[in-house]
Amino acid sequence: MSIEISNETEWPVDQDRVLRLAEFAMDAMRLHPNTDLYLRFVDLETMTDLHVRHMDEPGPTDVLSFPMDELLPGDNLSVAPEGILGDIVICPDFAEEQAKKAGHPAMNEMLLLTTHGILHLLGFDHAEPDEEKQMFGLQNEILNKFYQLESAA
Repeated sequence: MSIEISNETEWPVDQDRVLRLAEFAMDAMRLHPNTDLYLRFVDLETMTDLHVRHMDEPGPTDVLSFPMDELLPGDNLSVAPEGILGDIVICPDFAEEQAKKAGHPAMNEMLLLTTHGILHLLGFDHAEPDEEKQMFGLQNEILNKFYQLESAA
């Protein structure tokens, strides 16, 4: 897997941990080993600009996902075809505020947003209650397994 990470902020993003989580999530979704992903961490001003320009919504947001090859997860019998999964843009300042409300570290919120972004790139959504249940259930499952793996290391 080719995962590129760019931190354009002053925020001390643990890029190694984000990389490990992204690899874990992509593997859990049975993506081809040659699948490409780009993660970009930006400030509030940049996120606001992207949110307005691409979603036509005011103000900043926590995460934006920009799919490329419209890949779908692999199944139990095979992995997905190789390709470019897409780009995920995360705003650490926004994530930090959400983390405070959720009562967990800001870095954990960014890992959650990374997982959330990967699932969006794979076509998952949460507009409808049944979609939300499926997406958030899968998101929690991936994160819980990742944290268990981390604590065992």
